[in-house]
Amino acid sequence: MTSTLDELLQAACANEFTAVVARVEWHGKLVYERAFGTTRADELGVPVYADTIFDLASLTKLFVATLLLQYVGRGLLGLDEPLVEVIPEWRSTPHAAITPRMLLAHTSGMNSGADYRALLGENVEDFALRAPLLAKPGERVIYSDLGFIAVGVALERIAGASLASIARSFSPSLVFSPPARLRHAIPATEDDGWRGRVQGRVHDEKAYLMGGVAGHAGLFGTAADVASLTESYLGVLRGRAPHRVPEGLVREAVTEQAYDPVLRRGLGWALKTNDQNSCGRLMNGDSFGHTGFVGTCVWADPVADVQGVLLTNAVYFGRADTRDVRPRFYEAMMRAC
Repeated sequence: MTSTLDELLQAACANEFTAVVARVEWHGKLVYERAFGTTRADELGVPVYADTIFDLASLTKLFVATLLLQYVGRGLLGLDEPLVEVIPEWRSTPHAAITPRMLLAHTSGMNSGADYRALLGENVEDFALRAPLLAKPGERVIYSDLGFIAVGVALERIAGASLASIARSFSPSLVFSPPARLRHAIPATEDDGWRGRVQGRVHDEKAYLMGGVAGHAGLFGTAADVASLTESYLGVLRGRAPHRVPEGLVREAVTEQAYDPVLRRGLGWALKTNDQNSCGRLMNGDSFGHTGFVGTCVWADPVADVQGVLLTNAVYFGRADTRDVRPRFYEAMMRAC
């Protein structure tokens, strides 16, 4: 495994991204972890290491979904109970029927997002809660950042604490809005023409306008942080991990809740739907994972009992680059296990 994955990642580094950390766990044990590259492709770049923190982008949704499932497990809300008691802004609107299950499975009918230029000067949280629905709640899958912003709002209101403070329960290295002293060591993302070269601040524009703390994006963390979260699901399926959430909810989270021809939806997790998914051709049909726009990814195969985390800054060279190392990485991982 080591030489094959090393060659693949080294070849992609400085071509598809400037920095990469990859981690593979098999039967709950670490079998591969490597870091290559630098934080940026200029004189300000410094080497990355296995414990380098990356902008996790939409992998944030997995942590936020897990927090919500913990609250369901503790009886603080029902998975299929409308959220109007927590989000009264939805009372007497089409949103009133939205449940936690719908938000986590992307079937709430909420819009996917909005161009940041339309949000300048807006309260993004208020916009997300009040934006018109694109479909009736429960009708179909619409992958929605706005829906996960609503999840973050619900978590804060139930806990009476900020999302940033709630998320600290996972790991000391998992943070929203990293302190300035750490930013130089975080892989930079895009030069977006608005903020310049983004480094150590969230790439996602909506999360940035929310102060870096949001339910859909904004967490920074290590490959080990992502693997630990994934193991809390995979390990339960394989009978070994301590439960972050009750076993029944773990199984629901990685079972199809809504069909979509591109990616079926669990609760927070995406489920392998076809061989064109980022997990490639070799992972089992029960595999679950998620991607992040900046170049982050995790996939777990419960049949082979293996998971792989791939953290990169793939938007560094621009959004138009269609090359994709992810399926190559996961196919090489599966051949080696």
